[in-house]
Amino acid sequence: MAHEIERKFLLASEGWRSAVSHSVNMCQGYLATTEAVSVRIRQEGDEAFLNLKSATLGISRDEFEFPLPVAGALEVLHRFCAGRCIEKTRHYVPLGQHLWEIDEFAGANAGLIVAEIELAAEDEVFERPAWLGREVSLETRYYNVCLVDHPYSAWPADARAGKGGQAAT
Repeated sequence: MAHEIERKFLLASEGWRSAVSHSVNMCQGYLATTEAVSVRIRQEGDEAFLNLKSATLGISRDEFEFPLPVAGALEVLHRFCAGRCIEKTRHYVPLGQHLWEIDEFAGANAGLIVAEIELAAEDEVFERPAWLGREVSLETRYYNVCLVDHPYSAWPADARAGKGGQAAT
């Protein structure tokens, strides 16, 4: 993929949980972050990837992803990403013509749950389920690259979780 159009939302309820088709544990570590790009390694289940993502604000960004051998990716995560890793479980929820990816964070970001949807166009229409909350696509603090250095657990209490472990909406 050379371009990604992604919208990100908080959740209004736990209603999505009953619709999960499958879940995958992930660890993604950041090798480098500049004003132009973030470079990360991600291990997800029995797969691993090197990912380069443009460091621009918005729902549309350049992204390149390359498969890696899992053993090598785990070694890179251990040697070069210590302290700069995001741990999460990604839950997949099919709805209409789209697949929602719901990231339930662990570690220093535990308590944060964010839903993402990838689209073919910025103005693409998609079904908005009842469990969907406020859109945070343009709020950089919800970007994984920001969460690695400014974890959810360090946010002021009024900016963190409300009831049921869902981020405040």
